[in-house]
Amino acid sequence: MRITRTLTAALLMLGLAAAPALAEDEEPKDGAPTEAGTSFRTATEIEQGQDATASGSAGDYLYWSFPADTGQRPTVKATVKLPETHAAQTWQVDVYDGLRRRQSCQYGAQTRTAAADAPSVEVACVLRTVRSWSEPWANDPLPGTYYIRLTVTNLSTGDLGLPVDASVRVDSKDIGGAAAVDGSLGEPLVPGVAVKSEAEDEDSAVLSSIDPDDGWSSGWWSDRWVWTAVGGLLAALAGIGGYALTRGSGRPTRA
Repeated sequence: MRITRTLTAALLMLGLAAAPALAEDEEPKDGAPTEAGTSFRTATEIEQGQDATASGSAGDYLYWSFPADTGQRPTVKATVKLPETHAAQTWQVDVYDGLRRRQSCQYGAQTRTAAADAPSVEVACVLRTVRSWSEPWANDPLPGTYYIRLTVTNLSTGDLGLPVDASVRVDSKDIGGAAAVDGSLGEPLVPGVAVKSEAEDEDSAVLSSIDPDDGWSSGWWSDRWVWTAVGGLLAALAGIGGYALTRGSGRPTRA
């Protein structure tokens, strides 16, 4: 009996000792990118909710790309860690859609100046809500790939080429039916998707491979449908109530 208890305790202790190592081995890796592209074509793909990082030099253009779908309002935030000694620097983040049209920011400090020897600088851009359809002449955000460009716009000659570390993150707020419009795109604005659609070949070139978690046009359902149904029901009840109040109470009276 004593031998059995001793053996059981030893196995239990061995299992507890091995559990942390096993958990560490099975722990999923984030897989967030640790580099950035230098142009639109070489932009590093990131997913929403990821903390992507990159090392570069002051004066470089850093590019990332991410997908945004109908009904989303993306918020792009970037932080640049600067060298210990430097002059004042002005950094800026710009966002472009799949057609490389620069998108305006609703709000957020898109451009900021870091004082001399400041440890870091943060910039942000809150885009307008992505629409499912738009007029050809309009510059509205549409579902597809979006590009982030981070660069310094005001830099002294002595700081050119100094090492910097950048981190970016994209999060979206689901706006829902408040921004819903009639109509939809045939295909999202993803570079290269038209080539693949025509060829219908898995080996065709697609310049962007990241899609939303639940697929494109996942926002077809919104609270707009709920409010439409509620409005119709209230209108019907109002009609019935109005008829009940205005109908005659019996036979018409004779003079």
